[in-house]
Amino acid sequence: MSCIKIVVISNCPYCQGVTIKFGKAGIGQRYRCKICKSISLDTYINKACHPSISKSIINHVKEGCGIRSIARLLNISANTVLTRIKNIADKIKKPIISIGKTYEVDELKTYIKNKGRDYWVIYALDKHTGQVVDLKVGKRTRANLQRVTDTLLLAKCKQIYTDGLAIYGQVIPAAIHTVKRYGTNRIERKNLSLRTHLKRLNRKTICYSKNLRMLEACLKIYFWYNRQPMQTSV
Repeated sequence: MSCIKIVVISNCPYCQGVTIKFGKAGIGQRYRCKICKSISLDTYINKACHPSISKSIINHVKEGCGIRSIARLLNISANTVLTRIKNIADKIKKPIISIGKTYEVDELKTYIKNKGRDYWVIYALDKHTGQVVDLKVGKRTRANLQRVTDTLLLAKCKQIYTDGLAIYGQVIPAAIHTVKRYGTNRIERKNLSLRTHLKRLNRKTICYSKNLRMLEACLKIYFWYNRQPMQTSV
């Protein structure tokens, strides 16, 4: 009786599962993961196809590199960088909000395409852990602010600290709404970190966001990428 010999080569670059030989490509050996069924090669001619390139892109995004800077550093096209960032961000899920916590909510002003098109990054973070739990990018309207605050209200939050913007008094019950000096220190410090780490949010810079989706994608990666294990193959 004939038998098939399974040769274990290495761990899968996507899920770290066991891989086996799976035929040959023109440039070398192919491998297939027994768990996620992903196919990888031992040699890549096109650098953009290498499984580790997505992780490198994310690391550069979180260190404040622009799209063209990442393309130059990794020797891949700018279009590849844009596509990878969008695909990775689409797989990231918001964190599960704990019940009965205290939060801070604030808005960070930026623009898209030109400085006459103001947009706001509206987000909430846990006052004790500093974890960003929800965000919305758009105009500073009641509807957009309410999308963030309603998430906190559904989690039966204990207290919400905001600045003196009048709209917050209309969307947050007075019993849990607090406006006081130094009440939003943590989120204001987060605003400074965002402007320092993400080039598209810097003040007095030639870097900017060309569309809303890219801005949201970069923010999701910055806030939540390391929070959960995920597959970076695209």
